Formats: sequence, structure tokens, C-alpha cells
Amino acid sequence: MKDDIAQSVPFLTWMIEWEASLPSLSLADITPETTAVISEDLIRGFCDVGPLSGPRAQEIVPQVVALFKALHETGVRHFLLMQDTHEEQALEFEAFPPHCVAGSEESETIPELLALPFSGDFIVFEKNSISSTLETGLLDWLAEHPEITTFIVVGVCTDICVFELAMDLRMRANAHGEDGVRVIVPANCVQTYDTLVETAAEIGAMPHDGDLLHRIFLYQMALNAIEVVDHIA
Repeated sequence: MKDDIAQSVPFLTWMIEWEASLPSLSLADITPETTAVISEDLIRGFCDVGPLSGPRAQEIVPQVVALFKALHETGVRHFLLMQDTHEEQALEFEAFPPHCVAGSEESETIPELLALPFSGDFIVFEKNSISSTLETGLLDWLAEHPEITTFIVVGVCTDICVFELAMDLRMRANAHGEDGVRVIVPANCVQTYDTLVETAAEIGAMPHDGDLLHRIFLYQMALNAIEVVDHIA
């Protein structure tokens, strides 16, 4: 096992340096008329209420709000909110604790986004799994808006719902031969959770190294031609 860890050190070191050197993206490089912002699970159940809420998700909220404001000021008008809204007996609860049940405060959009003056224009898509494209209506929306070729993905969790959505968007474009589609993930606007090995053993869960998995899945998205940037400003 020590040999396996030692063999991974050069790559892990490189990946840390890679993340630290991510480029920024200028707002001037975004065409408002062809852009949609898609938020993953920025709801209370991942930020401040319930078993899956935590400070790591809450910490990206100011950056996401600032990005929403900046993009709206440039003329972006499509803001899509993908939000866990589970059935009471959702099968996903076999993998994760019950969370964000429909009608609960956990399933509500975070107040910081609702406070934006253009929040009335948000389009909310409810989802009953980690997938944003299965049984959500998002694919229908995309089909109805072929002019949208740039997707900016923000929210939680980097290695679960964010990754699934960004990859679905990228693979959809690849499969359809849609040249010019951009899927952009600003690293300062996505995050994942952390469960220490010791804590996981105590509660009977699987451990989850938030920093490591956040970094690995940023890398994995970049490996698949998703534009991973440090921030957009």
C-alpha cells in the first residue's frame, strides 16, 4: 500500500500545481445571447439545513451570487436551477441520508439567490436523482433553445451532480457533433463535502476527502474538454 501511495505522489503534486495555475476567464469572452448559467443544488439542504448541509457548500455562495450578478449585467438572461426535490421514499436514500424531500425547507432555493432582483426569471428544474438530465425537463429545454451554446455550471457537489451535468452537456454536444459548444466550470463556484475517515467509521458511512475529490473531478472534467477555470470576472 505504501508503494501505491508513493507512486501517486508525483501525479498528486502535479494536480495541486495544476489547480493552483488554473486560468481566469473574462466576462468579455462570454456571449450573453448564447449563454445559460446552470446551478446545481444551491438549496438549503446542502447549505444550512439538514444532514447533507455544510460550510463547504455555504462558502461558495458569495462567489456564485457575484457571478450571477455580473453575468446578468452583461446581458445573460438564462439562469437554470437544478434542485433536489425528492420523493419521500426516493431510492437515492439507499446511498445518502434522506434529504431535500419535496415540500421541506431543505428543498428550497437558498435565500441569497432568491434575493437577487432578477430571481423571478429563474427556471427551476426539480430532480429526484443526482442526474440533471433524467426525468427533469432539462433536455426538452435544451432542445427548445438551440441558440444556447455556452453553459456555465456552478454549485455542488463537484464530484457528483456538477460532474454529472457538465459531462452530460459535453457528451451531448460531442454525440451530436455540435462544434462550438462550451461547457465552463469556474472552480471557485463549485465545491463538495468532506467526511473524515474517523467520522465515517463512527456513523457507518463511506469517507469522503473533500479537497482531494474536488480536485480530482475538476481534473476529470478538464480531461474531457470541459473548460475548468479559476473564476470568471
